[in-house]
Amino acid sequence: MSLATQRRLAAQLLKCSPHRVRFDPERLGDIKEAITKADLRGLIGEGAVEERPVAGISRARARKLTRKKQRGQRRGQGSRKGRRGARLRKKEAWIAKIRSQRRLIRGLLAESRIDRQTYRSLYTKAKGGFFRNVRNIRLYLDERGLIKK
Repeated sequence: MSLATQRRLAAQLLKCSPHRVRFDPERLGDIKEAITKADLRGLIGEGAVEERPVAGISRARARKLTRKKQRGQRRGQGSRKGRRGARLRKKEAWIAKIRSQRRLIRGLLAESRIDRQTYRSLYTKAKGGFFRNVRNIRLYLDERGLIKK
């Protein structure tokens, strides 16, 4: 005999889907005999019929991807959607660049490796976008012999 009716009635009593109703394999004989809701209520109380927990959606894969992205992986050409300006705003790129350049020339002045005029000249050049990066400033200073040992 099929247990479809018992499963349906148990689902109504447990207020869940029939797919989430679990029958104890040891008590299948008793469950087959249960034909009313009252019979099934008794079996639910005894633990012969129970409700399975709701299956959740695992975030394990999502966490794994997030860890990789935090390490700087999965950011290659094929993974990109927006333009360069959409992924890193021009202004933020400029701020990062100018801060590192100003930090360098301020440090050189503090160590007395450049004089005040050179500092001012480098500062205005940096502000005008003359240097591409910190390495560019060092090359500029070395080529012109402006840095003191």
